[in-house]
Amino acid sequence: MVGARPAPFLPMAQIFEIHPLNPQPRMIKQAVALLDAGEVLAVPTDSSYALVCHIDDKAASDRLRQIRQMDDKHLLTLICRDLSELASYARVDNRQYRMLKLGTPGPFTFILEASKEVPRRLSHPSRKTIGLRVPQHAVLQALLEQHDGPLLSTTLFLPDSDEPLHDVSEVSDLLDRQVAGVIDSGACPHLPTTVVDLTPMGKGDAPELVRQGAGDASILGL
Repeated sequence: MVGARPAPFLPMAQIFEIHPLNPQPRMIKQAVALLDAGEVLAVPTDSSYALVCHIDDKAASDRLRQIRQMDDKHLLTLICRDLSELASYARVDNRQYRMLKLGTPGPFTFILEASKEVPRRLSHPSRKTIGLRVPQHAVLQALLEQHDGPLLSTTLFLPDSDEPLHDVSEVSDLLDRQVAGVIDSGACPHLPTTVVDLTPMGKGDAPELVRQGAGDASILGL
């Protein structure tokens, strides 16, 4: 696994030890304050660890891409609290909505046509699509509720690694001084999300399984 290069302009990452089932509101509030200040956090999910930042902060999203060393063609994901919030950022028909209900909340990322609510810089530059997910993780849900809106995210793969980070000690060691904070709620599953492209359904075609990950694609009929 390739180590992360320290970013000299950032102090050491703040570690938030948060209970995985009963998150402490005070700790969640402190973590959200960093997001509101334009920082990037490493957070646990119901798949692996992920990097998250404020959806409207371009500098933070640029830093998120820099950590992952990916260009603007790499799809980013919006993490939402529930399907009602998700529907504000994507165009969803009845067939797609039924599919979303089967996989949410859970370790799935769904690719959908982006709505006008999504900043152009966040959607795929040629396809005008966006990745969306609703996690089933108490700490991340608490973070989203306190933040009062979706977060921009990407699975925490380090450059030149094909396995996402899932252990908090590795996350802390390898990303220190690249992120402002790391939430420690114990180890995550050692898999990224399962990615399903629902955009073909808008043309009457079947959804496409893009990546098999932590989510069981069979519950979606795939």
